[in-house]
Amino acid sequence: MRAAVIHTTGSPEVLVYEEVPDPACGEGQLLVDVEAISIEGGDVLARAGSMTTQHFDAPGHIVGYQSAGTVAEVGPGVEGFAVGDRVTTVGVDGSHASRRVVFAAAAWKIPDGLTTEQAACVPVPFGTAHEALFSFARLAPGETVLVHAGGSGVGLAAIQLAKSAGAHVLTTASSDEKLARLEAFGVDHGINYSTSHFPDEVRRLTGGRGADVILDTVGGDVLTGSIASLAYKGRVISIGDAGRQGGEPIDVSPLRGQNQSLIGFFLGAELFLSPEPHRHLTRLLEELAQGAHEVVIDRRFPLEEAAFAHAYIESRQSFGRVLLTP
Repeated sequence: MRAAVIHTTGSPEVLVYEEVPDPACGEGQLLVDVEAISIEGGDVLARAGSMTTQHFDAPGHIVGYQSAGTVAEVGPGVEGFAVGDRVTTVGVDGSHASRRVVFAAAAWKIPDGLTTEQAACVPVPFGTAHEALFSFARLAPGETVLVHAGGSGVGLAAIQLAKSAGAHVLTTASSDEKLARLEAFGVDHGINYSTSHFPDEVRRLTGGRGADVILDTVGGDVLTGSIASLAYKGRVISIGDAGRQGGEPIDVSPLRGQNQSLIGFFLGAELFLSPEPHRHLTRLLEELAQGAHEVVIDRRFPLEEAAFAHAYIESRQSFGRVLLTP
């Protein structure tokens, strides 16, 4: 099969399009013919070496969390799946290829009404947004939510889910153009972080109160600013470090005086340790198929142009998901 592999971490140019052996389908696994690959923030960070990338074995390491396609083989012990089923899948690596093997527990059938491309974009962004907002932040109707990086996959999912739950939604983005586009998804107020100090804007837009829930995918100094933007009893959910900026150590003692919370969240751990996210994702896929929410696809690149696709994401031009097609 063909795959975009890395032999070392680094800039997008380390991605090389090569012939590699087909993966073997083992106990509890599915072999999937991949039709659409959604590039996730973690894929870019893993390729760059900002995250631990394991299993560098010959002829190269295949990065990538998320892809969708058609089941080609069902491994021993697997129930509920059959050859020919359309599925969307998540794994610690292996998505940037024409075939991948995943555990059946990390695969979901694609409902009628949802394209394979759309489904490829769902588990990580919508799963992260849903669990962070509702399972961890306990978002309630009428509360104010600040979603950082609104034009990202997680950002767009979180904006839609928060709005449908009755929240007042603020978001940050790098341009007024992106903020204008985000209004259609439920944003009440946008903040251009390139021209404004977002903690001051959050206070201004909330009459000095601050945000009840903040989803922070950026980290670094932005995380410090998020804590400064909290309302009384506010909750910051720290999801990632997409900004790749190391911040100063955070003194959490000021949180106590306002009964505020800083919560770390990683979807992979929750999928592994709890059955709830699996059920939530099954429901979210059905809701998307029925048009309750929208998957936004920005651009498509052939798999052999994976390096260009990663570079495009790092340029911060994208709005929504960037796909690879084998």
